[in-house]
Amino acid sequence: MAKACILSVSGPVLTKDEAALFAAHQPWGLILMGRSCVSRGQVRRLVDDIWNAMGRPCLIFIDQEGGRVARLKAPEWPLFPRGHDYAELYAKDRLAGREAVWLSHRLIAAELSAMSIHADCAPVVDLPVPGAHDVIGDRAFGTEPETVADLAGAALKGLADGGVAGVIKHIPGHGRSMSDSHMELPRVTAGDNELAKDFEAFARLSDASMAMTAHIAYDAFDAGVAATLSKVMIQDVIRSRIGFDGLLMTDDLGMRALGGSLRERGTAAIAAGCDVLLHCSGFLKDPDAILAEMADVAAVSPELEGKALERAMRAEAMSTHAQEFNAQESWQRFYEYFPQLQGIATA
Repeated sequence: MAKACILSVSGPVLTKDEAALFAAHQPWGLILMGRSCVSRGQVRRLVDDIWNAMGRPCLIFIDQEGGRVARLKAPEWPLFPRGHDYAELYAKDRLAGREAVWLSHRLIAAELSAMSIHADCAPVVDLPVPGAHDVIGDRAFGTEPETVADLAGAALKGLADGGVAGVIKHIPGHGRSMSDSHMELPRVTAGDNELAKDFEAFARLSDASMAMTAHIAYDAFDAGVAATLSKVMIQDVIRSRIGFDGLLMTDDLGMRALGGSLRERGTAAIAAGCDVLLHCSGFLKDPDAILAEMADVAAVSPELEGKALERAMRAEAMSTHAQEFNAQESWQRFYEYFPQLQGIATA
């Protein structure tokens, strides 16, 4: 049975020790970071090696939003727009904006699924506010919940139509953070009335199959405690108020917003109500150090069972029903919307 964690790989080739760890602990999924993505052929071989080590075709994740958050880089892979670019188009023509988002994410899905990657940690559903840290910034689809939910919904559909399950993030909202949660714990002091707007964007997408938490403390609800580790935020806000009943994964447990050891973080996140622990080792480069951290996360990850298992199975089902489409015509249409990207990207 799979364990309730998503682990990573230290480089472009699976090491013998990583293969042994995955075989022993059976993480539910694996996420590929930029350090593991060099070429299409290399990624396909890496996924095959991961699956062979685990004895099953586990779900492979990646962060491929477009813009500055893209693990697959040009010129090997196509470039895709920022969330802000879609928002500008949507402001002029809603139908065009919605089509452009769907089209881009359908093309992203085609790129991913060709390498057996069937889960994308996108789209961003956060609403940035003036003066906030730019960790979200131009990644967002806008500043109003109706706009963001409409475009993020089109993104989810584009991914799903290509056989890729999306992950909405960072629930219940990262747009008000005044600091970068990769480096420290942001504390949002906005009251319930202000935060209702942030929550609404996610509530409009509450039927999504997966969501990623925000490592942010919302002092109006649970002062000083990151949502990832807060039973109040997960049970009362994310599950009850927002109404999200899909698989809830943590943001990267290695981020510095969370205090304590990795084992303490993982144990607290599961106790608070997260279904799956995500560990990316984004700050590390040494394979042995990455392996040691992954072993700690795997050690405190329970087996997927009960409601968490049901949610995981629903998420996996979202990644198995690709619709046919004409790639050449789709790329032509894409470049009509975004001619500035033509010649940079390779399709």
